Amino acid sequence: MDQLIEGFRRFRESYWRENRELFEALTRGQAPRAMVIGCSDSRVDPQMIFGQEPGEIFVVRNIANLVPPFQASTDHHGTSAALEFAVRSLGVSHLIVLGHAHCGGIHALLQGPAGNPGDFVLPWMRIATAARERALAAAGGDIEAAQRLCEQEGVRLSLGNLMTFPWVKERVEDGRLALHGFYYDMDHGDLLVMDAQGRFRSVVAEGTGAPSCGCGSHGRHER
Repeated sequence: MDQLIEGFRRFRESYWRENRELFEALTRGQAPRAMVIGCSDSRVDPQMIFGQEPGEIFVVRNIANLVPPFQASTDHHGTSAALEFAVRSLGVSHLIVLGHAHCGGIHALLQGPAGNPGDFVLPWMRIATAARERALAAAGGDIEAAQRLCEQEGVRLSLGNLMTFPWVKERVEDGRLALHGFYYDMDHGDLLVMDAQGRFRSVVAEGTGAPSCGCGSHGRHER
């Protein structure tokens, strides 16, 4: 804990002090251009990966960066609530699902959780059961390949689930909102972007520009 407090002191004396006007502006409200649905994994920080300043992206993080399907009920829906706030209240114009390599949630889905699974991890990961089945079928028994395939299938599945939210679907279809699937390859420091055909293509290999996304079709893509 002392390390965290010391880190805050460094932040306040350097970054906060140097960007005080920015932080004063942010006290008057936020207007992010995009929402990122990322993984809670401590190694994958969307703001760092995308090089964004405070206030530029609205982020929700959960186990394995999953989006559940739309469900109107009185249950607790943390990810869905954040999604509704970003789309309906903040009016973001881009929704990004950010998957990543070496995802512990996907490992638990494929091989079972390490240690005590507790009460919530496995029920949550059942959202991605269809992704697991597709990855295992495509991997042909190669567990390492299945892990990567399932991480990417999870992104595709979450994009599909986004389109089950009526106010997301409406905005995608009328052009106010675009959906994007990204995959962070931490082994190679690469970012893969999902194209209109559902293929993941390297931003690094293709130069400085991202490949064309065809974002409106992502929610309906099936491999």
